[in-house]
Amino acid sequence: MALGDDSPASYIRMVHHLIEKCMTFGMSMEECMEALSKRADVQPVVTSTVWKELEKENKEFFDKYKQLRAEKKQALSSCSNSSGSS
Repeated sequence: MALGDDSPASYIRMVHHLIEKCMTFGMSMEECMEALSKRADVQPVVTSTVWKELEKENKEFFDKYKQLRAEKKQALSSCSNSSGSS
């Protein structure tokens, strides 16, 4: 990307990259929207739109991502429940 390249396509690529970063932390779309809004001044509607387009293009990946997030959430929930009952 060239310096000073502030085209819409460049902006979308940047948001795409930031979404990928959020996903490395296991964030949901809503968590990503909030993080990018606060930290990168990206409007939530932009993050949401790019995320949804990525989902359309990579359905299998996002299905697996959501499944892994749900499994992790369930595992964390069962860990916190079992530690409280000791």
